[in-house]
Amino acid sequence: MASLKELKIRIGSVKSTQKITKAKQMVAAAKLRKAQAAAEAARPYSSRLEAVVASLASKIAGGTGEGASPLLAGTGKDEVHLLVVANSDRGLAGAFNANIVKAALAKARALELDGKKVQFYLIGRKGRPVINRAYPGKIVAQFDTTGAKQPGYDQAQAIGQELSKMFLDGKFDIAHLFYSRFKSALAQIPTEQQIIPVKIPADADRNAIPATVEYEPSEEAILDDLLPRNISIQLFKALLENNASEQGASMTAMDNATRNAGDLINKLTIQYNRSRQAAITTELVEIISGAEAL
Repeated sequence: MASLKELKIRIGSVKSTQKITKAKQMVAAAKLRKAQAAAEAARPYSSRLEAVVASLASKIAGGTGEGASPLLAGTGKDEVHLLVVANSDRGLAGAFNANIVKAALAKARALELDGKKVQFYLIGRKGRPVINRAYPGKIVAQFDTTGAKQPGYDQAQAIGQELSKMFLDGKFDIAHLFYSRFKSALAQIPTEQQIIPVKIPADADRNAIPATVEYEPSEEAILDDLLPRNISIQLFKALLENNASEQGASMTAMDNATRNAGDLINKLTIQYNRSRQAAITTELVEIISGAEAL
């Protein structure tokens, strides 16, 4: 059994940990409001841009006609798949990073079963150790986000340009983006999205506005400008969703840690009081026994 001194030191240590987790919970809660607002504000624009691109693409012979951008038509092959995994640079966020990596690894295994080649492009550093153990040598690039306090469009644009260059250089055929979509502080949903080439929904024509529209310049010229921007916007949306999800997961994890620390402090305090009472009782028995012996 631990001594009174050891129990007292352990209670003090747990109380210090509880103060840290409580502080981190409050910081995450303060950041969550701003991050959630940014993620929710980005959704309508990214969704509408996707719809505009799909509508324009459907007018160019289904997006695969002559003159269509490679970012839309693809390479004509389905052999090499690049999995773009967006993680954070910090821990203490529960299963936030693990769930994204788990979804990406499940997709990688499914692709390999179909005879496809898999490569990884990482955003953030938390997922690297797990992916590197599961697929050594398959990480072809990593975008460093350690210097950024908040996700910015400049980051998304730089990632989009690098991915587009890799695609045009023939390093992969299809790119899938993995991130965590924010639902609430208690729920973050791992999400997969194909970003290169742009996936055209089967009902793109039916969802288009029923009107005769003349484009100036041509649909091809507009798409050449919109496609790289769409990739950047979808990446920016993913970074914002990830940021909100991370803060929500961190707040929940730190709240659970604070509660667990409180429960542990109560148990240790009871154990300390019992040990102290037992020690006092033993001393009294010894004193009474000594007095009777005299």
